[in-house]
Amino acid sequence: MHGCAGQYSEAIVLRNGTPAVVRAIRPDDRERLQTAFRALDPETVYMRYFSYKPELSQADLDRLCNSDFHERVVLVVTQDAGSAEIIVASAGYVRHPVPGGAPAAEVAFTVEEDMQGQGISSKLLEVLAAMARADGIERFDAEVLSRNAAMLHVFEHSGLAMQVQPEADGVVRLSLSLAVAQQPDASR
Repeated sequence: MHGCAGQYSEAIVLRNGTPAVVRAIRPDDRERLQTAFRALDPETVYMRYFSYKPELSQADLDRLCNSDFHERVVLVVTQDAGSAEIIVASAGYVRHPVPGGAPAAEVAFTVEEDMQGQGISSKLLEVLAAMARADGIERFDAEVLSRNAAMLHVFEHSGLAMQVQPEADGVVRLSLSLAVAQQPDASR
């Protein structure tokens, strides 16, 4: 699927009834992504990066906006704001080596505070899982702060078989099997 993953775009309707688009990130998203990041509450930045930072570095923007849709996949959720398109969420995965193990990738999400609880992370996880499966990845790994109940809830109700390592330093380490098995929980 990575051949067409870089062209992915799907119109969705959020739980609050507003339209949005889930799409592959593009090189021309640099300023939109930086604007979205600067608008995040410091706590949201901390939940994603486990540290505070005021903006994305040029290296961060290069890495995110120039995804190859094989080793690194990045999706954004956008909405129309009059004459402009704004990014309200992003998510992605990075393939990582597992010596002698099943192909795996680290997955992460960022959702603007006013958009949380609208089903965005669940939809992004669903799309990323399908892309990863099509590209031979068998497992997603994630590190989530134990106090990030919303993201833990998304993973728990994803329909993906999940293994949880004991919490260490306030971080929960999860492994999600991408084998198609259960149906996602409709209450997400």
